[in-house]
Amino acid sequence: MPSHLRGQSMGASQQSTFLQQKIADKKTELANLKDLQALSGGLADQMQMLADKLQTLSDGTEAVAAVLSNWHNVLRAINMASTMLPKPKEEDEAETKQELEPPLPQTLVRIPTQHAPAVIEQANAGAAATAE
Repeated sequence: MPSHLRGQSMGASQQSTFLQQKIADKKTELANLKDLQALSGGLADQMQMLADKLQTLSDGTEAVAAVLSNWHNVLRAINMASTMLPKPKEEDEAETKQELEPPLPQTLVRIPTQHAPAVIEQANAGAAATAE
């Protein structure tokens, strides 16, 4: 083989090896990018689950805030029930003095909230009729 042909074949084989190396590098890079894409998808799913859990936590916090905002109404109802205890008659006073236990307030009744506006109107009408 002449020397100029040997040089060309050596250059072609070196170029072929270089291209094969470049192709292998690109395949490795593609595999790494696919791994990165899969990991990014998993991270996005985990972030979405975290967002959903935080929304649930936020809803629970709002429910607790609503209960706490109504707590003063509960205490006021207990106080009203305690102040409206029936006064013992003089005959019963001797018996009640013997008892060391304080009298219990009258039983409280729960009123469903969906009927609350009608109940308030009835109470206001009853109070107005009593005032007359």
